Amino acid sequence: MDKLKVGIIGTGLAFERLHYPAYQELSDKYEIVALCDPEPENTRPWAERLGLGVNNIYTDYRPMLWRGDINVFDIMVPIENNFRVTEDVARAVAHQHGRAIICEKPLAANYEQAKAHAELPRRYGVPIMIAENYRYSEEINIIRDMVREKRIGEPVYFINNRVICFPEEMLKNDFARTEWRQHPVFAGGVIMDSGVHDVAAMRHIFGAIDKLQAFGVPQHDDFAPYAVLNVNLRFHSGVTGQFSFYSAGKEMQRPLVGLRIFGTSGMIYLEESDCGTINVSYNDGRSEQVRYRPQRGYYNELLNLYNALTGREIISVTPEMEYGDVKTILDMLRSAKNGSIVEVDSTSSYIPAYRPNYQPQFEYHPVTWH
Repeated sequence: MDKLKVGIIGTGLAFERLHYPAYQELSDKYEIVALCDPEPENTRPWAERLGLGVNNIYTDYRPMLWRGDINVFDIMVPIENNFRVTEDVARAVAHQHGRAIICEKPLAANYEQAKAHAELPRRYGVPIMIAENYRYSEEINIIRDMVREKRIGEPVYFINNRVICFPEEMLKNDFARTEWRQHPVFAGGVIMDSGVHDVAAMRHIFGAIDKLQAFGVPQHDDFAPYAVLNVNLRFHSGVTGQFSFYSAGKEMQRPLVGLRIFGTSGMIYLEESDCGTINVSYNDGRSEQVRYRPQRGYYNELLNLYNALTGREIISVTPEMEYGDVKTILDMLRSAKNGSIVEVDSTSSYIPAYRPNYQPQFEYHPVTWH
């Protein structure tokens, strides 16, 4: 098949640092043919780099939607615009074979938009992939398979601790520098923007969440309503756990708390997503280190979409699935505000919509045994 032609909507940091490197690596499968950003100075250097003429550069994405040569529209806009822009694109290309949409996470700013976004693929007959890279990352898929295979026996409980110092990150040349993240108009601020990754990982590993109860320490900074959010979760599978998201501090001691899963015959430990090693310890004294390649989620999600559009796979992370991740964050915020226990997933039969007999595009690499 010829390369899929891509139209980029939003040429900010997500494109520069996350999506574009993956497109480069998959240059035999994708070709970027159009760019859109409301700020011309953002598209100008990219147009030169990609060799695109002025007819392929836009400050308004809507005229680009009527081009017949674009197969994939990749949307990377501020969170509060995700639903509106995705709906505009879906409406314009409704029921056109060979057209698809990528939308960055989280898919919407509130409950209503999230629910409406989840209905877009059925409403307009357009394939939509949500770029939730944690669901596509090697480490989370390896851990998910370990849990399913009962590598540490029956999973009992977990600890998932995430710490970032957003006030310090705002001073760096990174995602926190953007004005719309510092003064968000979407629910939860950085708790939604970053914490939704952790929620996606937990739901990917353990499945549907039955109930949760959250407690928070309020703060007056715009970037998040709580300095820290502490959440108790019970999954339909019977697994329980604690999730903590600290948005305004540092974890100075090493190793980090990270993600720790305790089972009846051992435990799984991931310090953080870039460490490259999953540690498995068994109750009989054995231990194992499993290597993985960090930051492969962006590559894997684009590969999944390509394979889906060429009839080899189905899209792994759909709006219907991502709705559950966003709803969980919103439920956490509601629980912290009201002091209530909140029911999350209405069904206990939630199973991620992966293709039958899904096998990841990577292998286990045991390193040491003791």
